[in-house]
Amino acid sequence: MTLDFSEQGKVKIKMLDYVEKMIADLPAEMSGEAPTPAANHLFTVDENQTKVDEKKAQFFHTYVAKALFLCKRARPDLQTAVAFLCTRVKSCDEDDYKKLIRMLQFLRATKDDYLTLSATSLHNVRWWVDASYAVHPDMKSHTGGAMSLGMGVIYGTSKRQKLNTKSSTEAEVVGTDDVMPQILWTLYFLESQGYKINDNVLYQDNKSSILLETNGRGSSGKRTRHMNVRYFFIADRVKSNEIRIEYCPTGIMVADYFTKALQGILFKQLRDMIMGNAIIALPTDAVTSPTDMTSRIPAVVPPHESRSVLRCGDASNSSPRSLTVLPVQRQPKRAPMRKTVTGVLKPSNLVTGKRAISWAAIVSR
Repeated sequence: MTLDFSEQGKVKIKMLDYVEKMIADLPAEMSGEAPTPAANHLFTVDENQTKVDEKKAQFFHTYVAKALFLCKRARPDLQTAVAFLCTRVKSCDEDDYKKLIRMLQFLRATKDDYLTLSATSLHNVRWWVDASYAVHPDMKSHTGGAMSLGMGVIYGTSKRQKLNTKSSTEAEVVGTDDVMPQILWTLYFLESQGYKINDNVLYQDNKSSILLETNGRGSSGKRTRHMNVRYFFIADRVKSNEIRIEYCPTGIMVADYFTKALQGILFKQLRDMIMGNAIIALPTDAVTSPTDMTSRIPAVVPPHESRSVLRCGDASNSSPRSLTVLPVQRQPKRAPMRKTVTGVLKPSNLVTGKRAISWAAIVSR
């Protein structure tokens, strides 16, 4: 592992040689690259899958351990996939083996990436905690947590919760309790080094869980009375001003990366924040780009600027092929149509024995 301090105010944590050796020792069947470390079905377990042989099982165990060593130091972007693969070491099947292959293919595609850390202030610590509800086969939820002092994630965690919960709100509270020991330890450690912490803030995207964690039993209702009292330990820490909890929109929730296998643009944006390649967006930041960070959709363009449905992003601030809204065009008023009356025509009324009735006479009736 290399600690690079060549750029002022930043430290780059690199394990390029370690990654290169991992890739060089891979068999030919694992050639190729992947855009993400895991597919959407990462947490899915098929009990009907065939178990791998002893040789593959040993290979699986070895490379999961190597990936675990790597993701805890220089590649936190692998943590979600590694967290699940660690639970499959004792009973690896063919599907799990394919999931390992995909993660290693992603590692090959990003073998030159490294973690960049910088601190905006040593007196302000920011945490993100999120949970995916009932995503595991045993209906347990998954906790994700992250900590940063500026750019890049210094501490990240992704792990399955140890108990079943009855709602997503309860899963969020359990997730916060899982990360709370690390939050308090970090606070005490920094203060023991002589840095007074002015703001130790925890971001969450579930307002109901924030109320429970802030008010404790005061915000507990029929659906939360069964929760163990130990989870209201969080409320005591809030009252003692050791931590402050603030709402964060899901679109910029960094910990969401550690709770599920994300794909597409959201994966890329959160990964860049975690690896220190982009500034971590905060709820208090003003949105200045056409892409709304809270909803991950292009912002509305004023009507006079809307000329096409799809346009290429020529400017540096615009996203490529962003969706714009066409102005409403008023249709010219048409003259009112003449009302016509129709009736049921009886053959006996059309033509009689001596006299024919015209259509105008029939309509006028």
